[in-house]
Amino acid sequence: MNDMESNELIATILLCIGVLFNLFGCIGLIRLPDVYNRLQSATKCVTLGTCSILLGVLVHYGFIEVGIKALIAIPLLFFGATVAAHALVRAAYKAGISLGDKNVRDDYKDVKS
Repeated sequence: MNDMESNELIATILLCIGVLFNLFGCIGLIRLPDVYNRLQSATKCVTLGTCSILLGVLVHYGFIEVGIKALIAIPLLFFGATVAAHALVRAAYKAGISLGDKNVRDDYKDVKS
C-alpha cells in the first residue's frame, strides 16, 4: 500500500466517523427529553463529527488551500460551538424553560447570577 492509498483510507475513515457522529447528534436532537440534553447532544456529537470531517478533508487534500482552510476551521468550530451552546443553555434556563421529568437535581438553581 503506497502513501496515496493510505491517505485516502485514513481520510475515508475520518469522514465516516464524522458522518456517524453527526448522525448520532441528530438522533439525540430528536430523542432526548429536554432542551438541555438536546443541546448537549448536538454540541458534543456534531462538533466532534464536523471536526472529524474537516480533518478527513485535510488528510485527503494535504496542506494546499482547501486543507489549510479545514485546519483553520477546526478550532474556530470547536470553540464557537461550545460557547454558543453554553449561551443558549444559560438563556433557556433564565427564560424559565423547565428541566425534563427524569432529571434528578438542578445544580444551577442555587447559583446567584
